[in-house]
Amino acid sequence: MPSLPASVFVAALALCAALPVLGWALLSGAGGGSAQVRDNLLRGIEPTGAAGTPGRSGPGLLARLARGLTPRGTVARLDRLAGRAGRPAAWPVPRLVAAKLVLGPVAGVLGLLLATSSPSALTGGAAILGTVVAYFLPELLLHSRGQERQEAIALELADTLDQMTIAVEAGLGFESAMARAGSNGKGALAEELVRTLQDIAVGQPRRDAYLALAERTGVADLRRFIRAVVQADQYGVSIADVLRTQAAEMRLKRRQRAEEKAMQIPVKVIFPLILCILPTLFIVLLGPAVMDIAGAFSE
Repeated sequence: MPSLPASVFVAALALCAALPVLGWALLSGAGGGSAQVRDNLLRGIEPTGAAGTPGRSGPGLLARLARGLTPRGTVARLDRLAGRAGRPAAWPVPRLVAAKLVLGPVAGVLGLLLATSSPSALTGGAAILGTVVAYFLPELLLHSRGQERQEAIALELADTLDQMTIAVEAGLGFESAMARAGSNGKGALAEELVRTLQDIAVGQPRRDAYLALAERTGVADLRRFIRAVVQADQYGVSIADVLRTQAAEMRLKRRQRAEEKAMQIPVKVIFPLILCILPTLFIVLLGPAVMDIAGAFSE
């Protein structure tokens, strides 16, 4: 009976070891964070509830194992990217860490099998590229989601500042105007405003909460607005004037971004035009003439 190659045996062991962690990372419910919040709220009311239920001991062990095997810098980077992406309920940081810990080695083993089955420079490069992409896949997904969210915040900022300006001029305070804009809005910026007000409500200083909002979102226009608000609070400048000036500036920048994207359209269209449309047009127009010329020379 022929024996299995050593690479196949190692790959089978790696896949068997990775399947439990990968299954938990992909199939575990999104209610783990809510359950932890409930445990924190019930702490001190029900002494036995702080330890959690036995049903969640397995995922907790896997999460601790994944965090222990992952460098702190990687976990911090994932947490920062998750904050930029709005902390999606389906992508908690422990699940991302576990998926990152599994996807890289599994892709490496599969790439090794591919390279050993048909050794060549192409398969070796594909194996290395696949391993790198699989390892950094959680960061790529979070970065893409974070960019979409930042664009949405930058697009909503001008309208939100207009609402806050109207509210402040009507007699409301700055935080009340933020609450009104957050309750009336439905996008990412409204969610961030509500979270900032919640941070202030639980005792965080206003300045720290505002700066945390700017750092959490990573939007340059919002950071500039927060800096103006903090300086106005320090020097006693009228917040209504600051809001009015910032709203006008954000509207101007939004119009400039739209004009910039409109000017980029011809550059983006030229490559599909050259690669797809012009060859077909040449075939339709010059094809019959070329066939006639070829037939004339053949005679």
